[in-house]
Amino acid sequence: MGIEGKVVAITGASSGIGRATAKLLAERGAFVVLGARREEALASIVDEIATAGGKAVHKTTDVRQRSDLDALVALAIEQGGRLDVIVNNAGIGPISRFDGLRVEDWDAMIDVNLRGTLYGIAAALPAFQRQQSGHIINIVSTAGLKILPTMGVYAATKNAVRTISEALRQEAGPNLRVTEISPGMISTDFASSITDPGVKSAIGERGSKLAIPPASIARGVVYSIEQPADVEVGSIVIRPTAQD
Repeated sequence: MGIEGKVVAITGASSGIGRATAKLLAERGAFVVLGARREEALASIVDEIATAGGKAVHKTTDVRQRSDLDALVALAIEQGGRLDVIVNNAGIGPISRFDGLRVEDWDAMIDVNLRGTLYGIAAALPAFQRQQSGHIINIVSTAGLKILPTMGVYAATKNAVRTISEALRQEAGPNLRVTEISPGMISTDFASSITDPGVKSAIGERGSKLAIPPASIARGVVYSIEQPADVEVGSIVIRPTAQD
């Protein structure tokens, strides 16, 4: 029970939800193992955590590469002695209308949001099976709960992860916990990956009016982890009170 001493790997940890989660978990006494593509940003976060008295390491990680996820989990076990939790947070959202035919963006979302999560699960499961304990947390989205124009492929990837999470939960048995967390409009750099100028502008404007801080999601992650071992928080939805 609790956070103190747990070893937690986080993908997409260089900014937004991943960064906020890393900092909050480290404040609560976890050893955080951070993965993302941006080496400089990761190193900066590790320095911040260390300066505040926390414990963190990092490894450049591209979730599209299965070997990178294996290496991140291996680092956690090497440095922390075990892996208690993996937070599959890395995601992108270059959303657009279907008739925009931005097929490369569709492929990218499938590779990062869906395949990347599966690679994280595949990397963590052997360690969890050896330990007879573990916790997989998948960050999905409210975009999969209320389907809107331009969100089709993005929502599909997130709903695929939702399905995976539920099937894994049923397969997992008594020693593995599975949680999926659905953020609503959060103040992150989500819009930076959008290649359609009109959609990018609209999302940016909506976010400026509605978005809540990434720390709101980090608190949900902490809540799910700190429950007693026999309590599984299966699903959490966290969104602005003003969001439709």
